Amino acid sequence: MVDLPEWPDDPARLARNPLREQIRHMLVEGLLSGRWQPGERIVERRVATEFNVSQAPVREALRELETLRLIESVPNKGARVRDFGVADMAEIYPVRAGLELVAAELAAPRLAADPRPLEREVEALRRATADGDVEEQIKHSVEFHREIVRAADNSVLSHTWESLGVEVWTRLSVRWLNMELHAKAADHAQITDAFRRGDADVGRMVREHVLNYVEAAMKTYGRAG
Repeated sequence: MVDLPEWPDDPARLARNPLREQIRHMLVEGLLSGRWQPGERIVERRVATEFNVSQAPVREALRELETLRLIESVPNKGARVRDFGVADMAEIYPVRAGLELVAAELAAPRLAADPRPLEREVEALRRATADGDVEEQIKHSVEFHREIVRAADNSVLSHTWESLGVEVWTRLSVRWLNMELHAKAADHAQITDAFRRGDADVGRMVREHVLNYVEAAMKTYGRAG
């Protein structure tokens, strides 16, 4: 049996991250590591005992993972792991790509005037890549896209984008597909340049960039993934 990640030692990190988010992170790590297999139950009470917390934040985290279609609730049996895979990504990524195309078009004037939010994430992504820090690469890759959505200044679009669980599915992409994030860092720099110069095709560039995350997987594993 693979152990779940330990609680972070940094008290500041604990203060920054709500308990629900920490537990969700640990549950996702458990799914990725094989701690729980497809079809296996995740018993809320046992998880709470293992993490030494009440059942409430565990229940909230499980609901979020159900929304992301990583687990499913079975009447009278609680939560169990779905048999998720590349086919799920094939459904999620086109939706995300469409949202980000709209976001990029709405955000274009604002980011042309001030591309610094994107530049900061590109630089952080480059540093993380140089350090070989995959978790930081994932974090700043997602934050780059979040900055585009934020700059669109559309609350409905932002809420819908966040509901897709972009960070979780990016982590799954990296773990399953050995996705080369250093190549994505170069893409992010090109997109930033396009925003900076007011390129009319920047929305299409963002859309294709997002779709590229899953295209290679579909070629390799097919839609039965």
